[in-house]
Amino acid sequence: MVGSVALAVGSLVFVEDPDDAWVDGEVVAVKGADIEVLCSSGKRVVVKSSNVYPKDAEAPPCGVDDMTKLAYLHEPGVLYNLKSRYDINEIYTYTGNILIAVNPFQRLPHLYDSHMMAQYKGAAFGELSPHPFAVADAAYRVMMHEGISQSILVSGESGAGKTESTKLIMRYLAYMGGRSASEGRSVEQQVLESNPVLEAFGNAKTVRNNNSSRFGKFVEIQFNQNGRISGAAIRTYLLERSRVCQISDPERNYHCFYMLCAAPPEVIQKYKLGNPRTFHYLNQSNCYELDGIDDAREYVATRKAMDTVGISSNEQEAIFRVIAAILHLGNIEFMKGKEIDSSMPKDEKSLFHLRTAAELFKCDPKALEDSLCRRIIVTRDEKIIKELDPDAAASSRDALSKIVYSRLFDWLVDKINSSIGQDPSSKCVIGVLDIYGFESFKTNSFEQFCINLTNEKLQQHFNQHVFKMEQEEYTKEEINWSYIEFIDNQDVLDLIEKKPGGIIALLDEACMFPRSTHETFSQKLYQTFKNHKRFSKPKLARSDFSIAHYAGDVTYQTELFLEKNKDYVIAEHQSLLNASGCSFVSSLFPISNDESSKQSKFSSIGTRFKQQLQALLETLSSTEPHYIRCVKPNNLLKPAIFENENVLQQLRCGGVMEAIRISCAGYPTRKPFIEFIGRFSILAPEALEGSDDEVAVCKALLEKMGLEGYQIGKTKVFLRAGQMAELDTRRTEVLGRSAGIIQRKVRSYMARKKFTSLQCSALLMQSVCRGEHARKIYESLRREASALKIQQYLRMYFAKKAYTELCMSAISIQTGMRAMNASKELRFRRETRAAVMIQSHCRKFLAHLEYEKLKKATITTQSAWRARVARKELQKLKMAARETGALQAAKNKLEKQVEELTWRLQLERRMRTDLEEAKTQETTKLQSALHELQLQFKETKEMLAKEKETVKTVSEQIPVIKEIPVIDHELMDRLRTENENLKSLVSSLETKIVETEKKYEETNKLSEERLKQAMEAESMIVKLKTNMHTLQEKVSDMEIENKILRQHASDLPADSVGKALENGDHTNEFLGSNESPSTPVKGHEVPDGKPKRPPVDRQNEDVDALMECVMKDVGFSQGKPVAAFTIYKCLLHWKSFEAEKTSVFDRLIQIIGSAIENQDSNNHLAYWLSNTSTLLFLLQKSLKPAGITSARKPPPTSLFGRMAMGFRSSPSTVNVNAAAAALEVVPQVEAKYPALLFKQQLTAYVEKIYGIVRDNLKRELGALLALCIQAPRTSKGGVLRSGRSFGRDAPSNHWQGIIDSLNSLLCTLKENFVPPVLVQKIYTQSFSYINVQLFNSLLLRRECCTFSNGEYVKAGLAELELWCCQAKEEYAGTAWDELKHIRQAVGFLVIHQKYRISYDEITSDLCPILSVQQLYRICTLYWDDNYNTRSVAPEVISSMRVLMTEDSNNAVSNSFLLDDNSSIPFSIDELSKSINVKDFLDVKPAVQLTENPAFQFLHG
Repeated sequence: MVGSVALAVGSLVFVEDPDDAWVDGEVVAVKGADIEVLCSSGKRVVVKSSNVYPKDAEAPPCGVDDMTKLAYLHEPGVLYNLKSRYDINEIYTYTGNILIAVNPFQRLPHLYDSHMMAQYKGAAFGELSPHPFAVADAAYRVMMHEGISQSILVSGESGAGKTESTKLIMRYLAYMGGRSASEGRSVEQQVLESNPVLEAFGNAKTVRNNNSSRFGKFVEIQFNQNGRISGAAIRTYLLERSRVCQISDPERNYHCFYMLCAAPPEVIQKYKLGNPRTFHYLNQSNCYELDGIDDAREYVATRKAMDTVGISSNEQEAIFRVIAAILHLGNIEFMKGKEIDSSMPKDEKSLFHLRTAAELFKCDPKALEDSLCRRIIVTRDEKIIKELDPDAAASSRDALSKIVYSRLFDWLVDKINSSIGQDPSSKCVIGVLDIYGFESFKTNSFEQFCINLTNEKLQQHFNQHVFKMEQEEYTKEEINWSYIEFIDNQDVLDLIEKKPGGIIALLDEACMFPRSTHETFSQKLYQTFKNHKRFSKPKLARSDFSIAHYAGDVTYQTELFLEKNKDYVIAEHQSLLNASGCSFVSSLFPISNDESSKQSKFSSIGTRFKQQLQALLETLSSTEPHYIRCVKPNNLLKPAIFENENVLQQLRCGGVMEAIRISCAGYPTRKPFIEFIGRFSILAPEALEGSDDEVAVCKALLEKMGLEGYQIGKTKVFLRAGQMAELDTRRTEVLGRSAGIIQRKVRSYMARKKFTSLQCSALLMQSVCRGEHARKIYESLRREASALKIQQYLRMYFAKKAYTELCMSAISIQTGMRAMNASKELRFRRETRAAVMIQSHCRKFLAHLEYEKLKKATITTQSAWRARVARKELQKLKMAARETGALQAAKNKLEKQVEELTWRLQLERRMRTDLEEAKTQETTKLQSALHELQLQFKETKEMLAKEKETVKTVSEQIPVIKEIPVIDHELMDRLRTENENLKSLVSSLETKIVETEKKYEETNKLSEERLKQAMEAESMIVKLKTNMHTLQEKVSDMEIENKILRQHASDLPADSVGKALENGDHTNEFLGSNESPSTPVKGHEVPDGKPKRPPVDRQNEDVDALMECVMKDVGFSQGKPVAAFTIYKCLLHWKSFEAEKTSVFDRLIQIIGSAIENQDSNNHLAYWLSNTSTLLFLLQKSLKPAGITSARKPPPTSLFGRMAMGFRSSPSTVNVNAAAAALEVVPQVEAKYPALLFKQQLTAYVEKIYGIVRDNLKRELGALLALCIQAPRTSKGGVLRSGRSFGRDAPSNHWQGIIDSLNSLLCTLKENFVPPVLVQKIYTQSFSYINVQLFNSLLLRRECCTFSNGEYVKAGLAELELWCCQAKEEYAGTAWDELKHIRQAVGFLVIHQKYRISYDEITSDLCPILSVQQLYRICTLYWDDNYNTRSVAPEVISSMRVLMTEDSNNAVSNSFLLDDNSSIPFSIDELSKSINVKDFLDVKPAVQLTENPAFQFLHG
């Protein structure tokens, strides 16, 4: 695999490193066979070119999901691909059909929920991301399609996650197997729940794992012909029984011992237990507790699991008695006895444990002591009792403990198998093998020897499978593979298990001789295999030996080989426990024919294990295998740590490197034609000219490069090891030369550009300098001219300013003098006119006052006289009334009552008018008062003015009248006093007018506000009362309807319970309510005895005519289905809704059910969806349960309430007529039980038809979406550099197909007038389905999470958005909003410079609706196939990983996949609100029925 081609400077390579196994670097110098490499760690190394591996420069930074896609399939390439994927939490990777699982050491619940299982169900292997579900699904599909049994082999070292992977496979098989039940519990549930039991008794802490399985397990799941799980069996291999007696620090014994010591106090007291430190079998190590594990809680969980798998409480009691007895056996110590080579219990403590063990085993303590300290040798003549020394007695004690524990474990496995049950008729099985991986420790004993033998066997099987897959790949591509050499490990297997002469055979032989020791056994091995290439003797070792396994050399210590290989049961132990008083203990040691003799019969664990292994391989050979290799990334058992050396060793031990060697022996590099051309077309551009054949282009490229040994398949190019590196080297050289040419051209261009720039700059500077000089000269001349002009205008300004000031002063003086004289004259005239005005008004006021007094007295006198005359007339009328009599009094009383009632009626009617009139009168009164005050004020002002004029006139005339020299001072004083009074009166009137105006405005505003508040409050009260009344009616309707249904259901006879789908009576009766109960039966007979046809027959004929009509497509009228309207009118006329028994509803339901049997015709389904939904709407509006009386709302008593009722009670004539007509079309009917049941069944059919139409659209969209999802894979590199395509369809056609499907269904729904609310719901759920499928494809398919695919999907989403706009909100509704996940994800994919975006920007701006798991998945899977841009920064990835870890620790993390919602998203109320009763006013019934005389009522 090492590259043998010359490497150029700049090539990327892998070099060996003592710390990290392999590091990548760049070649910086080449000196013959030596090259200098600059490592990514920063150091420089010089290595031989034959010791480096090439690195693919175009490999994606997050690795590839299938390592067969690697350009260079070698050890460092595989290691770094796993590391890259592990860094982004991608723990699963394919190598062909082999799954490599790296233990994350943290919870990743989003990878294993039901949503994920649904995604992998039926998906082709390799289509989605690597996952154990994909392996399990592939096995299940092959088993079901080809009828071949399958096996899934899960291997890896302790702590690699084998058990968890096995559980995942079991979960998926249970998901696919349908959960067939057996005795109340499903088979797979019992298998899964058996794990805690087997882990408690078969798992222990080792150096590398806290829960290491110390046995192999093969779970065989049996399936019936329908693919359902019908049975299961569990087989175990090589339980490490020596661990019962011997453990090393810091390991632990089996978990069950510590659980029992942590049991409740009553259990500990019962079994006389204590702290684990007090027991010899447990205190050989200093480790007694595990971090995060509570043994007491585990004890309870184990007991519960034992209950689940069917182990009774008595059996559980016996099991833990045996465990406690083993602990007590370990504390029995021995010392020398009285006789030679004899032994006895050491002290009272040992005797206590001996008696306790005997008590727990329910056997005789003396017999137990004898079985441990003595042996009985049976000869032909007598029995010889042989005493055992203390060491032999201790060995006998340990042998008893091991055999008891081994038999107990076997019993548990048999019990679990019998509880689960097996299906003998099953022909198809899937076996899941959870087996220990290759082990190599500092000290390797017999267990490691057997484990590594198992792995050698499985590796041989694995190599054969890989070689077979290689052959199948070559055969599929039709290339020659006959000369490929296959590497086998049969020589190692022969070394170990060959008979005779193998290591196991020699070990069995040594065990049969009493005097054999591990030294003699080792010497025998050295002599036998001294020339074997796989066997070696370590230096300075006396009894150790080494074997060169496929995973490396392992040195074994033989000190305990002989003891651990012996598997015989000591006769004394057998007879002792068989005679136990405990039936459970005695059943563990039954007496067989072979054991009837009292001698111990030898058996070998190695031989028995070899037989079991052979049976397992025969089972695996009869099945088609699938492989899962589990890898432990570090020995610290912590997340986010990847130890290269450790992982590399596990890859070697797991056979992955061996598989790579097999691949490299053939054609390790396989590239599809289009990828090969896209990568290496630069080497021979002329090969692309004039050719559209991919095969011819590839051949031309390879021939020009002069390569030999390659193969051209049907779809791929197969290259030998090293050829890919050679092609890359030549490609690097071509790119280097091209880069040199580009650099030369760029430098030339830059120099020319610089010269041109300098030249232009020089010219520009010269022109700027000349311009600046000219501007300075011009500026000097301009300044001189400006100075002269400024001086001229300044002198002119000063002269003009002086003249203007002088002129303005003269004018101001003249104006002031004239104004003063005019003011004096005006003031004198005003005073004179005011005096005259006051005098005139005063005289007028006094005269008017005298007139008012006289008028008032006259009116008073007239009123008194008229009252006197009226009283006299009244007395006369009373006297006449008394004489009229009682009749006239009654008449008057009635007239008075009539008048009073008439008055009250008028008062009620005119209350609103009175209020308005009162308001108007008040307003008028205030306005008139204001007007009067204003007039009075005006008159007063006029009087004052006249008085002033009079005074002025008088004052002017006084000097003229010379005849009167004396001035009347009294008159002047009186005038002045009256003038002052009038002035005060005027001011007071002005004040009152202002105050009155303010009060009027405030009163008016307050009145308006109070009226407005009162109206609002009254309208709110009326609205609330109306809503409350409506809700009460609905609740009452539902209660009475449910009461009627329950009452009717309880009244049904027992023999009619099975007829739940029928309505009422099932005879030929049609309507019981139409038959008059008073009509006698004999009325149907004529006098001559011939029977007349009864009305029931005529009614049945009418029903038949209706059914025959509605079974046809009778079309639509005014946008409403004719069939639904006709059915409703007929049922209404026949009073079917009020009938107690009728069969018409059953016939309608049968017609609807038979009509929708064809679920492929959307046109037919849309027609019936329109009819059923419309009929349901009419029933919803019309039917009300029997017994409901429409409660009339009491009239309001308040004034504003009556006013509001008056407003509402006066609608327009058009609205009244329309409401009356609508009520006539859909009247309210009291429904009986059959009608209510028909309504419920009709609702179910509306939902069913809706679901069928929606699912048909989803199914059609699903096929097109699958093409859209596959478009990135099929269109990748679809166009060559020459622009020619190899005949692939344009991906945009898929989106156009989706648009066509949406338009086709929308036209169909519109043509059938389906209610818009149903159309909205259909497209909303369909767009949600599109969102789920596209978004999940991004998260599961790496080729979809690219920049180009983001642009492709974005273009498709733009077409969908355009469709929503064209369809309008009436039909599209909120469908566009359902695509929010894929819209945000695509928006992230197509954004540039993602590495500059922070986490907060992503979560708040770009993708606020996406979860952390979804964002992390998209960011880690993203790669740019167009521009090779980077994803988000590593800091953002780290932040997401921290948040995901917190979510997983809190156990609240959900799946990152979306789930499709298939519920019914509408209710009857929503449907009712979308249709108006008025729309049915002009609907015409079916023409076929209107011509029938029996249906004349339809004309109305």
